[in-house]
Amino acid sequence: MQEVILLKLGETVLKGLNRNVFEDMLLRNLRRRLKRVGSYRVSFAQSTIYIVALENKEGELSDIDKAQEVADRLFGAVTVARAAAVEKDYDKIAETAVEYCADELSRAKTFKVAAKRADKHFPMNSPQICAELGGYLLDHFPNLSVDIHNPEVTVTVEIRDWAAYVHCGSHKGAGGLPTGTSGKGMVLISGGLDSPVAAWMMGRRGQILEAIHFESPPYTGPQAVQKVIDLLRKVSQYAGRINLYIVGFTEIQEAIANNCPEPFFTIIMRRFMMRIAQRQALATGCECLITGESLGQVASQTIGALACTDAVCEMPVLRPLIGTDKEEIIQISRRLDTYDISILPYEDCCTVFTPKHPKTKPHLDEIIEAEAALDIDGLIENAMATLKKININP
Repeated sequence: MQEVILLKLGETVLKGLNRNVFEDMLLRNLRRRLKRVGSYRVSFAQSTIYIVALENKEGELSDIDKAQEVADRLFGAVTVARAAAVEKDYDKIAETAVEYCADELSRAKTFKVAAKRADKHFPMNSPQICAELGGYLLDHFPNLSVDIHNPEVTVTVEIRDWAAYVHCGSHKGAGGLPTGTSGKGMVLISGGLDSPVAAWMMGRRGQILEAIHFESPPYTGPQAVQKVIDLLRKVSQYAGRINLYIVGFTEIQEAIANNCPEPFFTIIMRRFMMRIAQRQALATGCECLITGESLGQVASQTIGALACTDAVCEMPVLRPLIGTDKEEIIQISRRLDTYDISILPYEDCCTVFTPKHPKTKPHLDEIIEAEAALDIDGLIENAMATLKKININP
């Protein structure tokens, strides 16, 4: 009995004449990531990807569990299942179902059988497989009864071109579109809850991610940068390698604090961040900026404040969290395993020089007037001179 991993595609199958492009990108992403953890054969047929463990250089079979970890985080795969591959013979299918699903079935009270017969040459149709195998399993597991509406375990048999596949149900994959099918975006990453989730969400839509973080020593320390690295490493398990750019922001923040009206501090700071992020985005081939802003969450995320911020941008600004509330963002961060990192008490530069009474309904003309006291171009050049690059790998 050979164990395989089955991946089912989602949106990719709806891409019409461009479908091959999406499928090829998905397969390339999968093969590249599997190389990091072992030796595997990847094949594709009928909108299903098959992963089979091969022997590594030491002559040992590669770890199928590691392959599943990769598969679970692969953008473009909507479901993942571990299955036993067996010859297309009913008796062998039945024996394999008893053996392979024994742990789940022995603990359950209810079950059902689901069959999918893609190979129409198989002598039994799907209802016949379900009926025969259901009776066979009842004989071997007297603790079970059939529940076709809400079973604890679903034993699935898929009769396909190469073999029959038996498994005890699939689970949700990462979904979305394959990485690399929607261009490249520059995410403004802080150490909070929101921006890593925003990065993951745009990665899930097929974007290659670059990231930029602003540090303000001595107001922020190296722990804040390490926190961002750790967050991006979690995101990279789904989105692949991410280039992180660290930019010194102390001089800009001090200049704003010394020369601009306090209620405008945060908006002007955000405008500088967007200018610098856009400059780096253009230099690295990015086509948009990505932020973790949610409408109305804080004073700098009102409609008026966002409009003033976007006024300095010449490329699209994507805000995937704009309509979400904090609880929804927390739920996704827990799924990504970023929550515990995000709440570590290492503050980023966004908490430096925070105004006591920020302007929630600013007008662009008053922001531009306030910025007139600053050497905008000179401050940006000095900040760009501090730029450092870090490669974040899964």
